[in-house]
Amino acid sequence: MRLSQGQLNLLERCPRQFQHTYLEQLASPANPEHQERQTWGSRFHLLMQQRELGLPIASLVQEDAQLQRWMTAFASAAPDILTPLNSQFRESEHCRTLQVEDYLLTVIYDLLIADERSAQILDWKTYPKPQNRRWLEQNWQTLLYLYVLAETSDYLPEQISMTYWFVQSEAPQSIKLTYNNTQHQKTEQKLHQLLKQLTYWLQRYEQGELFPQVAEGNKCDSCQFAVRCDRNTCDKDSVLSESATTSTNELLDLATIQEVAI
Repeated sequence: MRLSQGQLNLLERCPRQFQHTYLEQLASPANPEHQERQTWGSRFHLLMQQRELGLPIASLVQEDAQLQRWMTAFASAAPDILTPLNSQFRESEHCRTLQVEDYLLTVIYDLLIADERSAQILDWKTYPKPQNRRWLEQNWQTLLYLYVLAETSDYLPEQISMTYWFVQSEAPQSIKLTYNNTQHQKTEQKLHQLLKQLTYWLQRYEQGELFPQVAEGNKCDSCQFAVRCDRNTCDKDSVLSESATTSTNELLDLATIQEVAI
């Protein structure tokens, strides 16, 4: 089974949602606002990839004023990133895989820059910079991206870093996360523990047992599988109650209508 950082995040957050999404391939259409954000993100990633490959980008930025503003602001904030050096290895959309137990872990770096002394993973984000840096440090994108590079290269963990660039502002901001051997060992332990749980849940699932649910109150109401998981009973009771009240009011209104003589 191939696993990405997104799947690991979902598996850790809600195993039952992982089951519905990836094993049963159930999903509802994304809301228009979310779809629009995804489109913006994809266009910016394509722009950065084409620029790194030396392909013309004029047509892309001319068609989209927002992309042009982001690109101009980023070029001003991080000119060194956009200026290749002969001594560097650089690759956009760099893909690496690592087999751990029965799973193939897959990562795709927006941009990997490396030389003899260090390797830096860069990731473009088209949403505002998060207030909580700790959230990024614990996210499986950070954990898995750093872990896989350390495991599939000759770089020591201390020689690897990951930088998130948040371009959705007039002055793009960045968060750089360093790495070390202690973090590497903790990630390895956490990863093996999560994969061991997944293996157990898959075995039970084949025997007809569902993946575990999270405790109620964990934003279940906003989940697309809330009804399937019987986690919005309050909402259903409210709807039924409202429907009953409406029907009663309609009957009362009918009762107040005077009879018409024939």
